[in-house]
Amino acid sequence: MNKYKNLHLWMIIPLMVMQLGIFFDYWGDFSENAWSVHVHYWTGTTWYLLLILQPYLATHGQIVRHRTLGIIGTFIAGGVCLTALSMQYRDIASAHESLADPQRFFPFEPWFFYGIVVVEFVMMVAFGYAVIMSIIHRKEIENHSWWLISTVFIIMMPALGRGVGFLWFVLQMPFYGLMFPGYITQALIITMVLLGAWKFDKLRHPATYLALGVNLFVLLTEPIGRSAAVAAFLDTAVKN
Repeated sequence: MNKYKNLHLWMIIPLMVMQLGIFFDYWGDFSENAWSVHVHYWTGTTWYLLLILQPYLATHGQIVRHRTLGIIGTFIAGGVCLTALSMQYRDIASAHESLADPQRFFPFEPWFFYGIVVVEFVMMVAFGYAVIMSIIHRKEIENHSWWLISTVFIIMMPALGRGVGFLWFVLQMPFYGLMFPGYITQALIITMVLLGAWKFDKLRHPATYLALGVNLFVLLTEPIGRSAAVAAFLDTAVKN
């Protein structure tokens, strides 16, 4: 238990990274965001806050509160996952609008939105799996804790990616392709995964492999999005 005595402090770092990443994209046009965006943002933020509070409760003699809040946390986790999946039609709509009016979302092209739908679907499935595994291993503190910690890295990409992309284009950095800021984002997240796993001696834990796998999969956004078969399937399966 002593290993996780200060875990709640370390968990503030990914919260700040996520909030800084999404800050301009969410707060910059707060009043124009759809209701679904607000719900997803606040369920996601609440999940990150829970992952700060829960280790504190568990390591400071408040195990009953920790368990009660853990039950509530499964409800929040479901909200994070399902609200993200329910918004994917927005990316399909953006792909169609980008195709009809290329300048509207420039420099984003239709393939980008299709690719994002696929990688975010995989991300949410992995997130749900990690949460379920944390429940299965709830009596094994090492496994339970690390499965939950891994979730912050599994779902970090959308928020951090928006922040990196925003800065890249606002600062008018050299354009090396639409995915280049995304590659930087994934390098940052993968580095955080490895550093966290190293600090808590979890480099060979399956949750670490899952977090790494999801973030490596994101690197395939462009080839996936450019697949005509993928686009046709998504146009049929994901509708408003």
